[in-house]
Amino acid sequence: MEIDGVSDVQILDPELLQLPGLSPLSVKANPHIAEELFSQWLSLPETGRLVKSLIEDTKSSTPVSVSKNCANLNIACGSALPSVFLNSGTPPLSPRGSSGSPRFSRQKTSPSSLQSPLKSVREPKRQLIPQFYFQHGRPPAKELKEQCISMIDHFFSNYIDGLRMDEFKSITKEVCKLPSFLSSVLFGKIDTSCTGIVTRDAFIKYWVDGHMLAMDVATQIYNILRQPGCKYLRQADFKPVLDELLVTHPGLEFLRNTPEFQERYAETVIYRIFYYINRSGTGCITLRELKRGNLIAAMQQVDEEDDINKVIRYFSYEHFYVIYCRFWELDGDHDFLIDKENLIKYGNHALTYRIVDRIFSQVPRKFTSKVVGKMSYEDFAYFILAEEDKSSEPSLEYWFKCIDLDGDGVINPNEMQFFYEEQLHRMECITQEPVLFEDILCQIFDMVKPEKENCITLQDLKGSKLSGNVFNILFNLNKFMAFETRDPFLIRQERENPTLTEWDRFAQREYVRLSMEEDVEEVSNGSADVWDEPLESPF
Repeated sequence: MEIDGVSDVQILDPELLQLPGLSPLSVKANPHIAEELFSQWLSLPETGRLVKSLIEDTKSSTPVSVSKNCANLNIACGSALPSVFLNSGTPPLSPRGSSGSPRFSRQKTSPSSLQSPLKSVREPKRQLIPQFYFQHGRPPAKELKEQCISMIDHFFSNYIDGLRMDEFKSITKEVCKLPSFLSSVLFGKIDTSCTGIVTRDAFIKYWVDGHMLAMDVATQIYNILRQPGCKYLRQADFKPVLDELLVTHPGLEFLRNTPEFQERYAETVIYRIFYYINRSGTGCITLRELKRGNLIAAMQQVDEEDDINKVIRYFSYEHFYVIYCRFWELDGDHDFLIDKENLIKYGNHALTYRIVDRIFSQVPRKFTSKVVGKMSYEDFAYFILAEEDKSSEPSLEYWFKCIDLDGDGVINPNEMQFFYEEQLHRMECITQEPVLFEDILCQIFDMVKPEKENCITLQDLKGSKLSGNVFNILFNLNKFMAFETRDPFLIRQERENPTLTEWDRFAQREYVRLSMEEDVEEVSNGSADVWDEPLESPF
């Protein structure tokens, strides 16, 4: 039997050879000795018989006793060593007792080292891993499914032929636990044939068998609103929901005779939703964005609250009124488009020409207007939300793009000086004591505390509570002066209502102002019937 040699014999431990009359130190000092010994061992007939025996035992699954075979081999081969190794002048090895030998204790503690590497290893018992991914959603639990079907049977017990659109709202609210103004959209999802009827079996097929029952509320609403095959929500997907809300909500009943304002209200709500929820700015809301936002909670609050103005997130009519009236004031020719000259008048000429130029260059956001040099109502809605609440992340991203002139992702002192120069000139024109840019720069860095010197990143601004004031310093003179004077009334308002955002406070003040102006206008242009009313008390 021919056996190949080992190329690297330096890995052999001399102590494991256990050669009588040969010191391990001498083997370590002379590596060629181990090589010659290994070649001598391979040439012995006992070595060949040992290897054959091990192979046959392995094939027959017989337990292999390497220690016994090796012991017999050592006894048989002990006299076969060359005389040069037996007659060496090294001292003999110490006696091999049951204790005191580090080599013996090491072999005793590692019994696995005496077993053959060719011994077959028993495969571990396979364990069944439960399914954790479901392509169409996790199926509902048995108890939940039975409870839901019981409720469905109860609602459909009096409607054997099925439910019509006006009768389906109770199913949406009680069984599906969804806002009632989603009823018409959900009805259309189930009644794909447009029969005007939803039967019990059709509802169970969509809601229970379609695994909608086991989904969270955000995923349920997402699947109900999105179009088939789409992986996102568009603005048009929210339009049917707003249409039903305008028809059914008691807080919007006064708008039923003014369809034009109904349409503007619905558009404004949708613009606000996409401003805060669609953080990627693609115009398409993903499921992840929907879950991260607070739209679902606001929809649920609208369904429970009769006063629509108490739902300040997205749906407040007063907030819509402020946005629309501000746009209408700037739109002099009422063509529903405004240009640079119109926008420069915003906030009593609070903004600089340079920042207005950056807005109309469409750097922070591409306009939806099809007319060159004109801003649409949707574009203005994004602008006013960003301008009046610079503490929000969408606003910080909006204005950061405006100030970052070279688009390198950081704001440097040269870019800040470019915008502040016009502010400085305006302060001189109104005989206001100017503040040097060097002092302003130190103040900005103290407010933001950027990680790197001489530049500010978007993350630096998001980590500071005073970031909004940085932008006011650079391009809004009125808010800059208000920040310097620190109006105690506004400070007290902020402390009284810490949950309100800057936009909420602005909308509250503006609605009061606009209401008072409208009352004064009605009095000045009042009819004769108003002035002919008796002055005495009706009681």
